[in-house]
Amino acid sequence: MKNTELVTSLQEKYASLSSSLNEKGRRLWAATEARSIGRGGIEAVHLATKLARGTIRAGIADLSKTTEPEDRDRIRRSGAGRKSIHETQPQLKADLESLIEPTTRGDPESPLRWTCLSVRQLALALENNGHRIGRQKVADLLQELGYSLQANRKTKEGNSSPDRDQQFHFINDAVKKFHRNNNPVISVDTKKKELVGEFKNNGSEWRPKGDPVKVNGHDFPDPQLGKANPYGVYDVGENEGWVSVGTDRDTAEFAVESIRRWWNNMGYERYSKATKLLIAADAGGSNSYRNRLWKVELQRLSDESGLKISVCHYPPGTSKWNKIEHKMFNHISMNWRGRPLVSHEVIVNLIANTTNTSGLKIKAEIDNSEYQKGIRISDEELLKVNITKKKFHGEWNYEISPNK
Repeated sequence: MKNTELVTSLQEKYASLSSSLNEKGRRLWAATEARSIGRGGIEAVHLATKLARGTIRAGIADLSKTTEPEDRDRIRRSGAGRKSIHETQPQLKADLESLIEPTTRGDPESPLRWTCLSVRQLALALENNGHRIGRQKVADLLQELGYSLQANRKTKEGNSSPDRDQQFHFINDAVKKFHRNNNPVISVDTKKKELVGEFKNNGSEWRPKGDPVKVNGHDFPDPQLGKANPYGVYDVGENEGWVSVGTDRDTAEFAVESIRRWWNNMGYERYSKATKLLIAADAGGSNSYRNRLWKVELQRLSDESGLKISVCHYPPGTSKWNKIEHKMFNHISMNWRGRPLVSHEVIVNLIANTTNTSGLKIKAEIDNSEYQKGIRISDEELLKVNITKKKFHGEWNYEISPNK
């Protein structure tokens, strides 16, 4: 049996038995399963039950020795024992994520992610931050966060910029600076266009057996319903988001209008004293750093709001590292998997009801406005944009201030 199948099987067994077992019973059951598996048994049971490896080893020791009758009857009372590290150090996981985030490797939407920092280095850094933790527990936490141990490997990433990593660090430093000054930081992007109507949506959902939802046998767009263009705004500091579900074209005007709606409906109330806004965006699409209309529309937003708007673009070819992709969009996709997106209203409702274990909150709204494609911005119009380019890659990093 493959390891994943084994762990799944153990999870199912444990789920059905754990509520009827006391602490000792759970320990002995785990030990019995681990011993019957043999090599790798302790690790498999640990992954399936989240029981500490030391607890499973203690259970195996209990099975191997003869105990006195009075010892056999001793049962730890419910709630006793060592408290979880998450209870004693509630900030631990967040501090660990803050250490590894700037040096994360791999696709952020994939479980195959890793960090170039060793568990020894991470444990030492956490100890310097006031935490009590060992290397093994750091490894366990990394696994919980979706990281895996991988060997160094040369990877081909296409024609990526030689300053890619420096730009990541530049963005990370800018985010920290804005948050220290209580100014908002948002991550923005357009989610992939979705067919609206009775079309197949990848994934599955719970249904009565033999009664799947009937959908069209083809994927030709419905001429009346068309497609949906969800443009998202993710508040990095507050784990909140806004999605404008456009019914027309995905243009720079639509992108900035979505940011405007986030500011008017969510941002201003939370950041009424803010003087600046930082936008982290991809290098291409409707919010491309080459898009003149994007900068002109941001100037209008700056003039309306009075905010100095800083923009940091991710280098070309690195869009999946944008926060919104793995902090908001992937949860939206999971929420509506297997469900036909039969109308724009259904899409808005599904987005607005998306959440996760970290408390993600999203508001959504249909944008029925029409957006003209191919608007050209002259050199004269571009000169009216009050833009200041940063010394480091000014084409990616710039600030637009209100025109007085």
